[in-house]
Amino acid sequence: MLAARHDDVDASAALALLSAQAVRERANEMLELGLANALPNFSIDLDCLPPAANFIANVIRDNYPGLNVPPHARWRHFVFAGRDLWREIARRSTWPDAAAQARAEFDLAIVSVLLDAGAGAEWRFNDQPTSLTVARSEGLALASLRMFEAGLFSSDPRDPLRADASRLAALTMDDLAHGFQVNARNPIAGLDGRAALLARLGRTLLAQPDVFARCDGARPGGLFDHFAARLGPSVSVPAALAELLIKLAPIWPPRLSLAGVPLGDTWKHNAIRRTDATDTLVPLHKLSQWLMYSLIEPMIDAGIAARDLDGLTGLAEYRNGGLFIDTGVLATRDPALPDQALAVDCEAVVEWRALTVALLDRIAPLVREELGVAREALPLASILEGGTWAAGRRIARQKRADGGPPLKIISDGSVF
Repeated sequence: MLAARHDDVDASAALALLSAQAVRERANEMLELGLANALPNFSIDLDCLPPAANFIANVIRDNYPGLNVPPHARWRHFVFAGRDLWREIARRSTWPDAAAQARAEFDLAIVSVLLDAGAGAEWRFNDQPTSLTVARSEGLALASLRMFEAGLFSSDPRDPLRADASRLAALTMDDLAHGFQVNARNPIAGLDGRAALLARLGRTLLAQPDVFARCDGARPGGLFDHFAARLGPSVSVPAALAELLIKLAPIWPPRLSLAGVPLGDTWKHNAIRRTDATDTLVPLHKLSQWLMYSLIEPMIDAGIAARDLDGLTGLAEYRNGGLFIDTGVLATRDPALPDQALAVDCEAVVEWRALTVALLDRIAPLVREELGVAREALPLASILEGGTWAAGRRIARQKRADGGPPLKIISDGSVF
């Protein structure tokens, strides 16, 4: 009986880590330790935050002169030279109702985001319909859109614009290699990890028909119906993220778990101490939060209100994190660290990513002040889209010929 109660406590602690609140709390704790000069890998110079905010504000002005910045979402990556390629595809399609279109858009967003880990500096996607050659995240987005349009993820040739659990579970590395145009001269990082991630997604959907097969078969888009049924006509975005993290927990590669609960994008850092089973654990949930940001617009278009968007955090990824290194806010204690190949679970990377989340919260009000706008007009999601991510890319190009991040990360296709 005592052991059962102990397991219940650990399971409750594990579920608490599957939340944006836990990400923000432990990231801010990491920042406070850094400001106290108590971290092993990075020092922090907050005097560099205002000039960094000025740089971000200028990037926003360049990209959005009217300061009408859309929220961070995968949908932005389907727009090229003013053409919204997904909207063009959607206009040629027919769905019986708004919910059916939302399921299709959930299918696309979930698959596309899960394929969005770093591609590496060498990979390119050549898109014949537009004659575009695109790299990195936009290239991954465009490639995934074309795969979706061609029905690669559908088990019904008559209905290509969907992703079915059975098809995802059977997807092979060769299928993705063909879709991403991978060859010896066009390598992509983490291809095996991406294929395995989608296969685990398919199996996870099949194992939870009560969540993912409420209507029209087991598919990622079943999460739309789950949100509508469980969270109602006005959805708390952090609550939706918690549902997403719990229901999709089995898709992640074998990593840390607690009381049988997979913790996903959660890692260890010895500076974060607790007296319970979550001691040293640092949740980040980058891809899951990026996915949640990308599911908001389909929900709204289908008539479901979304609230508390700022309850999500900034994203612990290499563009945002690279921005803080490249602007001097963060500095590596070991000058040789940028030359090393770093695993995603090493303390330096965990520290960097957590500091990134906390510093995004710190810099957001400074960016708004630079632009003279209120939080309501420029929420964190818009600062990520128009500012920090784009600014991280711009300064990386200025500082490094390949435009890569300041740290070399070994990608497994499921984190960065």
